[in-house]
Amino acid sequence: MNKDLREIKAPIAEELEAFEKHFRDAVRSRVALLDKIMHYIVHRKGKQMRPIFVLLSAKMCGEIGPKTYTAASLVELLHTATLVHDDVVDDAYQRRGFFSINALWKNKIAVLVGDYLLSRGLLVALDRGAYDILQITSRAVRDMSEGELLQIEKARRLDITEEVYFEIIRKKTASLIAAACACGAASVTTDQSVVEKFYQLGEKIGLAFQIKDDLFDYGEINVGKPRAIDIQEQKMTLPLIYTLQKVDSQQKRNLIRIVEKYNKDKLKVGELIKTVYDTGGISYAQQTMESILEQARQQLAELPSSPAAESMRDLVTYVIEREK
Repeated sequence: MNKDLREIKAPIAEELEAFEKHFRDAVRSRVALLDKIMHYIVHRKGKQMRPIFVLLSAKMCGEIGPKTYTAASLVELLHTATLVHDDVVDDAYQRRGFFSINALWKNKIAVLVGDYLLSRGLLVALDRGAYDILQITSRAVRDMSEGELLQIEKARRLDITEEVYFEIIRKKTASLIAAACACGAASVTTDQSVVEKFYQLGEKIGLAFQIKDDLFDYGEINVGKPRAIDIQEQKMTLPLIYTLQKVDSQQKRNLIRIVEKYNKDKLKVGELIKTVYDTGGISYAQQTMESILEQARQQLAELPSSPAAESMRDLVTYVIEREK
């Protein structure tokens, strides 16, 4: 039987509590408005997947210490900053069932809050001299920005190949999960070969995580975002990219026309989704995701056995079997 997230977190339950205190201290501000917003952010926390990756990776490599909490806080601060900015860019008023910062306090304040979170992340690392952690995460922030901009550029022409798709999701999603795993390892060991192994492990998990997220767009499960929102935003994800390669030229033109001109027409979008299912686009994406995660499992099998390693393996399974 597959474990739920509470069971997966068991080997690091105490450390997660310590991290939460560390994170609350990191976002505290003397500016009343900012402190109020930080309080809101802390209390609408999600699954805390990235800090979990940091802590599990660290525990697999050694003993969790102050530098590990710095790494987990930095990763979570950067992640939260990107979410706040994304909601402004996407004009989104809800995230996972909560009002977004821009919905409650408007765009100008939301942008400044994102900037504040980013600066707090940098200072958390600098104040503790964690320059290696800062270097890993700074690269991730660069990659995330490049990935988002590459996706926007390609969406205008709707010419994304599978190769470009993987470049986009490697940068925009996998890079931060890879950084989380690498930072966890780097917080307890100076062996760069070990840190690199954990980076590669996190990257594979991140790729699969994003494919799973893309698949939700074609399903019925409520995951905190409307169904077919990727199609509405003209984002070309793996199921559709595969389908466009398999249909004839006339069907391809029709599908692209729906994405370009009728992406808010429920009937036409429904036709597109049915075609994606019928041509095997969903099955192909699922198989690709499972193949990537099998590579991650093989990497994990080469690492020493421990309760933390077992939880990391369970977390890999959770990534593809989660319902939101």
